[in-house]
Amino acid sequence: MNVLVELIAFAVAIGVLVVVHEYGHYRVARWCGVKVLRFSIGFGQPVARWVSKRTGTEWTLSALPLGGYVKMLDERDPGPGVNPEDLAHAFNRQSVAKRIAIVAAGPIANFLLAIVLFSIVFASGVSEPAAIVAPPAAGTVAARAGLDGNETIVSIRTVRGGTDSGMDGGTDGGDVQPVRSWADLRWKLLGAAFDHQLVVLGARDGGRTTYDFRVDLRNVAQRDLDDDFMAHLGFEPGGGTLTVASVLPDGAAAQAGLRGGDKLLALDGVRIGGASRFIDAVKRHPGTSLALEIERGGAVQTVKIVPQLQRDDETGEQIGRIGAALAMQTPNVDVHYGPLESVELGARRTWDISVYSVRMFGRMITGAASLKNLSGPVTIADYAGKSARLGPSAFMSFLALVSISLGVLNLLPIPVLDGGHLLYYLVEAATGKAVSERWQLILQRAGLICIVALSAIALFNDLARLIHF
Repeated sequence: MNVLVELIAFAVAIGVLVVVHEYGHYRVARWCGVKVLRFSIGFGQPVARWVSKRTGTEWTLSALPLGGYVKMLDERDPGPGVNPEDLAHAFNRQSVAKRIAIVAAGPIANFLLAIVLFSIVFASGVSEPAAIVAPPAAGTVAARAGLDGNETIVSIRTVRGGTDSGMDGGTDGGDVQPVRSWADLRWKLLGAAFDHQLVVLGARDGGRTTYDFRVDLRNVAQRDLDDDFMAHLGFEPGGGTLTVASVLPDGAAAQAGLRGGDKLLALDGVRIGGASRFIDAVKRHPGTSLALEIERGGAVQTVKIVPQLQRDDETGEQIGRIGAALAMQTPNVDVHYGPLESVELGARRTWDISVYSVRMFGRMITGAASLKNLSGPVTIADYAGKSARLGPSAFMSFLALVSISLGVLNLLPIPVLDGGHLLYYLVEAATGKAVSERWQLILQRAGLICIVALSAIALFNDLARLIHF
């Protein structure tokens, strides 16, 4: 049943994103007076087709529905040639500005779709984990800032110039932005970390008193900005309880007598913060007896647990495991936004994710980030199914994320992608001469090799995650 849900959700996601992307090309081409011969969803042999009597465009659904294309009238295409009366409507006869607009319209349509989807999600209201910080691990950025845990972050302010004189009304203080949820805090900290900024977090601890915490993100290592960057910085959702969801037979948790529903309170006298911190502590102590304080049925008790020595599938190192699935139950907040605020926030979120995607891709090229961050169709299908099961808001947010990724990918200056064609036209606009067909052919082959290589890496990553090799 799960596989069927994933396949249906994946098909819907790909279908929506491809239609929006290609319709962007189609709509602007029509506005520019270009004749569109075919609008195809998928590649290969058409399984359904319809020809518009008004425009003459052939609309098709093809056998391989993993993409699509818009075919425009062009004198350079092989065939019988273009009728003299249609020459003015050929793509290659259009001005550079019109060709740029037509090619850029596809990715722009993806960004607009993301803004619309995010706006709908924000306007309809979202339930997200509250911005409550768990006790941070010693030595992390959060711990150095003075956070003890259970503080609720309510605002963030960027300090200009790297000093904090703005706290007393000086000129270095940036605008204060409210923090409404954990996801909101995550995006704001991610942007500040990428820009190596010093920020001030406004927080409340229980009552109405507000405390300021200076969080220095100026020296954050690039490797710490990968998948779990918040945990690297010492920020994990708090204010809740880490519980045992299930226990594997013959594992260390089962031998210690742990059961599903047990609340984990402290490990060797140190209160448990977030799930990542607890897991890291267990990994560091294979074969070591640890005192685990738990709550069961309202009563607090201490059990001895000895993490078993196991090989980590990703790093190959020997680590400790207790053989239990954990669940972090954190307080949620219902966040609602007005219509205009939702559009503004949707546009800002789309921009932030786009910039983050470009930066991450650049870091992968330079080797500063792992190529394991690339994902392919298997991972997309998996997340499509998971988000669909969580409800409409989660699925729309997923669609928005993938739509942004598709827009950014297509704008990369790689021949065969929209960005490669834009590069040709920008060169033509700057020099007054079109890039020669010989060079276009050479660059197209090189671009195709890049795309095939990226696709192979993404598929390999999918398979590695699936079968853990």
